Amino acid sequence: MTISFRSRLALGAALVLTTVTACGNSDPLATGGGSTDPNAVIVGSANFPESETVANVYAEALRANGFAVSTKLGIGSRETYVPALRDGSIDVIPDYTGNLLQFLDKNATATSAPDVNAALTAAVGPDLAITTPAPGEDKDAVVVTRGTADRWQLTGIGDLAPHSPEVTFAAPAEFQERPAGLPGLRENYGLDIAPGNFVPIADGGGPATVRALADGKVTAANIFTTSPAIGANDFVVLADPKNNFPAQNVVPLLRAQKKSDKLSAVLDAVSAKLTTDQLIALNDAVSGDAKTEPADAAARWVQAQGLDRPVS
Repeated sequence: MTISFRSRLALGAALVLTTVTACGNSDPLATGGGSTDPNAVIVGSANFPESETVANVYAEALRANGFAVSTKLGIGSRETYVPALRDGSIDVIPDYTGNLLQFLDKNATATSAPDVNAALTAAVGPDLAITTPAPGEDKDAVVVTRGTADRWQLTGIGDLAPHSPEVTFAAPAEFQERPAGLPGLRENYGLDIAPGNFVPIADGGGPATVRALADGKVTAANIFTTSPAIGANDFVVLADPKNNFPAQNVVPLLRAQKKSDKLSAVLDAVSAKLTTDQLIALNDAVSGDAKTEPADAAARWVQAQGLDRPVS
């Protein structure tokens, strides 16, 4: 799998995808593509809410800059949408730097944002391209409650290591074996979680994991940095200075033939505004109590950020 420790597909299970294709077909790629018009752009998304929301952000900003935009949302995993980019079925889709690098280069070892970005630029090859990654990341994190952070004076993952015998840790089962899971935390920070203190929860850092942490059933948990639950529960994300978890900045992935200065300028303007806090806000609007449709949340965000007018 190249989707980190959670299945991003599971995050979409609670929502009905609002727009499958421009023509309503159940197969997002059924209508083909491959336009050579540089001002006609097909924006795709994977089939989980954050991807669909960011794809709609791209679409709104591109329309404001004179592009004729259609969307093909809910395509699926990289195994489906990367070939769709190569054959022209779509022209641009939001992705994540670290996971995309691992998909394109199984031997990649880069983990810091600069190293991942440099390696990714080399790995995309002649058929694909990227523009500037956003500062915002949706990445794995070790998260504790505010009470635990205050009691043990925790700011980084290494601060948790001296308390290893007392730490119960919640994460998906595969976190026990993945290099950036328990093995990486042990190697990089000395955080050694005993098998009996590991609590497998198969919701990808979702509600069950959040509840276990909030209720004190576990001491720490693997929760993703764009989860609105972190702020809602006043959780503390422990710093990862050794980059145990690879960088996962949101990045526009393009069909190379469609990359142009104009397209890049618009996508770069969007990426510059797309911080982790802004991703959290978008996720909260779509998946929180408001249950805003991704297209509506994207349109409001684009307007609020001043991206609903041509990029100078």
